[in-house]
Amino acid sequence: MKKVITYGTFDLLHQGHINLLQRAKELGDYLIVGVTADDFDKKRGKINVHQSLMERIEAVNETGLADEIIIEEYEGQKIDDVKRYNVDIFTVGSDWVGKFDYLKEYCDVVYLPRTEGISSSQIRTKERNVRLGIMGNNKLIEKYIKESKYVNGLEATALFTDDKKFLDNFKNEEITKYDNLTDFIDNVDAVYIISNIENHYDDIKYCLGHGKHVLCQSPITLSKSQCEELYSLSGKNNLIFMDSIKTAYSTAFNRLLLLVKSGCIGSVVSVDATCTSLKDLQDCSKEEALKNQNSTMCTWGPVALLPVLSLLGTSYKKCHFSSYYLDKNNNFDLFTKIDFLYSNAVASIKVGKGIKSEGELIISGTKGYVYVPAPWWNTDYFEVRYENVGSTKRYFYQLEGEGIRYQLLTFVKSIEKKNSTSYITKDISLGITNVIEKFIKKEDLDEIIL
Repeated sequence: MKKVITYGTFDLLHQGHINLLQRAKELGDYLIVGVTADDFDKKRGKINVHQSLMERIEAVNETGLADEIIIEEYEGQKIDDVKRYNVDIFTVGSDWVGKFDYLKEYCDVVYLPRTEGISSSQIRTKERNVRLGIMGNNKLIEKYIKESKYVNGLEATALFTDDKKFLDNFKNEEITKYDNLTDFIDNVDAVYIISNIENHYDDIKYCLGHGKHVLCQSPITLSKSQCEELYSLSGKNNLIFMDSIKTAYSTAFNRLLLLVKSGCIGSVVSVDATCTSLKDLQDCSKEEALKNQNSTMCTWGPVALLPVLSLLGTSYKKCHFSSYYLDKNNNFDLFTKIDFLYSNAVASIKVGKGIKSEGELIISGTKGYVYVPAPWWNTDYFEVRYENVGSTKRYFYQLEGEGIRYQLLTFVKSIEKKNSTSYITKDISLGITNVIEKFIKKEDLDEIIL
């Protein structure tokens, strides 16, 4: 019996897939089909898969062409499978010509012609065609434009800012630049807002009021009541409104939360997170910093608060602030430490601009602890450690696009499904805003002027 094996994601199974499976079937007597797992697809850069693994397996099974279906989960598995199943022929579409020639050492390799004019990517793009506009003048804009290219059906098409100098210096020709807000809003379907934090409330309200979905850089507003008002407005207008913290969409950070919540370190009794940077203030004077920089708490606070509020919730009994200020007449904090007291746990965050510390995350539990090395907010690795050093477990997850592309993908899918699937819940967004508001009002704050 001649065995044939082929692999694919088989997302949104279409006639092109069926034609390929039929041709593969004709090459032998027994066809094995490998369907790629979600995590493996992510490692290969395929982040916009529409269907779950089980849905894709079922779709392949329903064709009646596969004699056996297996799951592809890791790099190098093809060699293992060819040996394990005594495969005679490996086959795949002609767009991979040469890629799998290394398998010729183990079996015959056949590249089959693909059906022209149809692909899962084209189907996804047709289903989702979101024109993304960007509001603001932040250096992160270029990253969002770059990462949007990895998400089918999403295209960054427009930029609006009232900062003429930034607009004049912005050289990306793929984006249409607007200095008129009405023209900008008329030519987009959704908006990513990364404007000055003090303008967030007005910018978000304007976009939601004009029927546009909104993804906004955290913190959403400087007031909890304003944040609640905007969530209410988005619900009333049936629009997607999401908080933007790219760390929340990092695969490693998500796996970390799941492991901790599963009880791998027992009950969580302490969360300590540090986020600091020198680069924001290295190349500017004190006067420029006061004029152009957002406060450290507003810039780093949402990121540092994310693991605290995600694991311990928003119902703390007390939060105390300690800050170093750059100027006594200004709210620009160079460094801020917040200590939280919960009924059964404590937490501490440290954020700094112009002051440097080790940017690590430590989650302490009754059975062990999680250690995430600096910079934890961009990590692809963490450890679960125990009293017995030999029991330490290390976890590695590929980090693609700093979490930005997964965030954009979630935004697009939410728009398509008309239901937010944000990794940052409304409660956490409101919790972040509430802490920021307390800080601005200087509630329970000890301050030092440098």
